[in-house]
Amino acid sequence: MGRYRPPAPPKSPYITDYGYERLKEEEKALWIRRRDVTIALSAAAAEGDRSENAEYIYRKKELREIDARIRYLQKRIPALTVVSQPPTNQEQVFFAAWVKLEQEDGSVSEYRIVGPDEIDHQPGYISMDSPLARAVIKRTCDEEVKVATPGGETTYWIIEIRYETVESP
Repeated sequence: MGRYRPPAPPKSPYITDYGYERLKEEEKALWIRRRDVTIALSAAAAEGDRSENAEYIYRKKELREIDARIRYLQKRIPALTVVSQPPTNQEQVFFAAWVKLEQEDGSVSEYRIVGPDEIDHQPGYISMDSPLARAVIKRTCDEEVKVATPGGETTYWIIEIRYETVESP
């Protein structure tokens, strides 16, 4: 019996057009991969003793992982809200904004605020549920933002906000 873990807080249901298309493509690719894994699993099962058949055990595990991801995507995709238009007030930071931040030491970093389902697709993307994104939402240029981090409080200055259409890789 495992240790009890309370359920994770729900993720924000927002996603960009590009992120939504990527999730749909992933689901489609998983169905194709599932078919191939099922064929390999059947071939491994036909080899005989399943208890010592590493190929069979591996393919069963792989099939479970694929099925879990497909189940997640089938529940998550219909629940998402696609945000395709930039906000009317582009002077403030909102969803899908590119934000350039300067730290106290003068280093500059740039982030795009996106939904939690698309942060792994592109470098520089951060979830709108992250502490940094929550701190900069609804702020304007030249504002100072303080963010609590594990290493202590960090101060940022918003030096640029821009909205642009989503690029295709």
